[in-house]
Amino acid sequence: MFNRILVANRGEIAVRIIRACRELGVKTVAVYSDVDAHSLHVQLADEAICIGPAAAGDSYLKIANIISAAEVADVEAIHPGYGFLSENAHFVQICEGCNITFIGPSAENIQSMGDKSVARETMRKLGVPTVPGSKSVARTQEEALEAARIAGYPVLIKASAGGGGKGMRIAHNDVSLSQGFLMASAEAERAFGNSAVYVEKYIENARHVEIQILADHYGNVVALGERDCSIQRRHQKLLEETPCPVLDSGQRRKMIKAAKCAAESIGYRNAGTIEFLLDARGDFYFMEMNTRVQVEHPVTEVATGTDIVKEQIKIAAGQKLAFDQKQVRQQGHVIEWRVNAEDPFNNFSPSPGRIEWVHFPGGPGVRIDSHIYSGYDVCPYYDSMLAKIIVNGADREEAVSRMARALDEFMIEGVKTTVPLGQFIMRDELFRQGTYHTAFLDNLLKDDSFAANQRT
Repeated sequence: MFNRILVANRGEIAVRIIRACRELGVKTVAVYSDVDAHSLHVQLADEAICIGPAAAGDSYLKIANIISAAEVADVEAIHPGYGFLSENAHFVQICEGCNITFIGPSAENIQSMGDKSVARETMRKLGVPTVPGSKSVARTQEEALEAARIAGYPVLIKASAGGGGKGMRIAHNDVSLSQGFLMASAEAERAFGNSAVYVEKYIENARHVEIQILADHYGNVVALGERDCSIQRRHQKLLEETPCPVLDSGQRRKMIKAAKCAAESIGYRNAGTIEFLLDARGDFYFMEMNTRVQVEHPVTEVATGTDIVKEQIKIAAGQKLAFDQKQVRQQGHVIEWRVNAEDPFNNFSPSPGRIEWVHFPGGPGVRIDSHIYSGYDVCPYYDSMLAKIIVNGADREEAVSRMARALDEFMIEGVKTTVPLGQFIMRDELFRQGTYHTAFLDNLLKDDSFAANQRT
């Protein structure tokens, strides 16, 4: 096991990693930008090093600064969390060159599956259905237009690197495709340092279902079940749950088989997520693979009793998985809601500022993952997520009721959040029936009852 790990991230995921390290008896080194000097992860780590000014490109995306901090602190490994450099193959190679273990997949894994366009081609070769679209990145508007015309509008322009809804645009014609190509490329460059995008058919009214996997260095691959992530705004997830309300056992087996096959085919190691679109007919298509831990990993942790972050660290340290596929058991129903510093009644506009006071919900079956506290300053430079509320119940009905109760207990003053939207969704009849899809939230925002709720 490692003695010291550098956490190359911020916010709630940095806190989550530090907690896992503490339980494993591993010392931690936090890195931070100058505006994050008073962040919780800085306070909880055993050591903290400033790596630059607020802009991510000058701090959390600055490889030279992070490596320098790792060498000064004499760490053996780096955990990247999600976002930032977590799917940057070049960063992995530099870590290896400096004799620092990267807690995640290999550079080759990231190049073959972390690059979304390459991953699609890999899955096609394995016989897994993929969404129609470009076979490689679209380097120019002309290439993007050609791919869109072949796939047929509407299409989705997607960043080849990264995730989190960044670098994504829907296009319904040539004009919006050309505009969206430029906007998606620029956003991808800012978020991931990689402007490459590709084009795929936009499957309307589909569900977004993903399979969580863990793989060690000895060829063992285990799937920890699925998560339904269909409730999204601007292609960024807001709610996740497991099990998927509409997935039957046959579909689940096929998805798990496809996910494990993908991981095994490239000798994948560490945590990863294979994402699918499930259409109205029940057919599924490979969409992408995230070669990192996901924001929504607590859903699977609670459902299966598996600490995914600890498993990441153990795998990176060379340990074998302590369980196999037959030992994976899921209990009850789990739902996660993301609390973002945004105004859902004003087009999700950012809401930075000082949190004057915050009270987290509690009680049976409620878990909170967060980095905020009363007096914390929410800055405008990074992702707007403040907290994740994770609840579990004996069945979906209890989980929904428990989430409604937890949202009612979540109190915060100083910034606007997505809590009121979560409260509204928990009362929505279609959501309670489990009959929703990726356009659910867009449709809900146009509903007269939501508009009336905004006025009150």
